[in-house]
Amino acid sequence: MRGSEFAELKAFVAIVDRSSFAKAADHLGLSRSALSQTIRQLEARLGVRLLNRTTRSVSPTEPGRRLHERMAPMLREMDAAVAEAVDTRTRASGTLRINTLSMAAKRLIAPRLGRFAGAHPDVVLDIVINDALSDIAGEGFDAGIRVGNRVQKDMVAVRMTPDVELLAVASPDYLARHGEPRTPEDLSRHACILWRFPGSGRIAGWEFSKAGKTVEFFGEGNVISNHQDIIVPAALQGLGILYAYNDDDIAEALRDGRLRRVLADWSPKVPGLYLYYSSRRHMLPALRAFIDCMLDRDLGGEAG
Repeated sequence: MRGSEFAELKAFVAIVDRSSFAKAADHLGLSRSALSQTIRQLEARLGVRLLNRTTRSVSPTEPGRRLHERMAPMLREMDAAVAEAVDTRTRASGTLRINTLSMAAKRLIAPRLGRFAGAHPDVVLDIVINDALSDIAGEGFDAGIRVGNRVQKDMVAVRMTPDVELLAVASPDYLARHGEPRTPEDLSRHACILWRFPGSGRIAGWEFSKAGKTVEFFGEGNVISNHQDIIVPAALQGLGILYAYNDDDIAEALRDGRLRRVLADWSPKVPGLYLYYSSRRHMLPALRAFIDCMLDRDLGGEAG
């Protein structure tokens, strides 16, 4: 349908809805003469009279009534769809799809779910936990959360947490049986609990640094996994040395003595968690509200 044809049909529906050329002209922002010309063009194009007009009234003919019955609901639905699209520019609503690391889901999102839902009841949060580096745009996500050094370069990134420290830890029982490594080279004599990157399947190397010297180590051991729920219990059960982000489970185990830290002077800090999305243009209000909630800006806090 050409634009002129759409305008003609919209004008026709406006006249029948209001039973008045004058009221329809005001609604459409047209002069009465321009509106009359539009209707004449529509009737000429269709080859049928659609309106009965007198100096005092206007009413649809039988063909006009049938056309109005079909067209009016369609035009109202189109108007509603446009109004809804415009409304999303200012009101947080609809479904927001987030692809996140399990660590970020536990540390950032889970504690704030209730507050976000209370403040934004028209938003559906669709949270997918995936430790692989996903193509969020290609897979239909509005945003992702990853550690900073794994965010694609063409993304807009918002820091969620400060830099985090990588920790080498082991159980006191393991260290009593095998001794404590003093340098990264000593790890070659130890069992290592290893992390396999989801998606690529590659086993992560361990990078240490001290006084400007960087050492990358690739260990061996009896446990390899791509999930924190396996590798942390493996360390707690004395199966080897684990090198991982300092998450809540590890921090708690260090506090109560179930794990001990080793190679502390060799452990570097790495970029923290970042939320990333494909473009600043037309950011959804729901995404802006989500970012504000994760950063506690909705409580008056400042960005991390």
